[in-house]
Amino acid sequence: MYTIQTNTSATRSMEISEEHLKTIEKYALFRHLIDSTGIIDESVLDKLKLNVRSLIASQEEDSKDLLDLCIDVIYHNNMKAFGLQQLVKLYIIWINNQETDEDEE
Repeated sequence: MYTIQTNTSATRSMEISEEHLKTIEKYALFRHLIDSTGIIDESVLDKLKLNVRSLIASQEEDSKDLLDLCIDVIYHNNMKAFGLQQLVKLYIIWINNQETDEDEE
């Protein structure tokens, strides 16, 4: 379980599980999400919400993992642009650790 800060004053945080990160990877939710400026603002968060909503709507199979990610993270009351930026940073660190672990095996 990981904890990310969701506002600049550090008064709000959110728990992110390994399953949440695996779901982000499985559906490549961060791929092509952020434009060339690298700035994450509310419009990027809105784009992510719309992408996830369309994925869920188009799924024929069970998408419990996506629904859990929505409820626990993406549509959480504390999730704002700053929180998404922290989630992206956590995801990058997590992905790099996954690759390092695979290299060691």
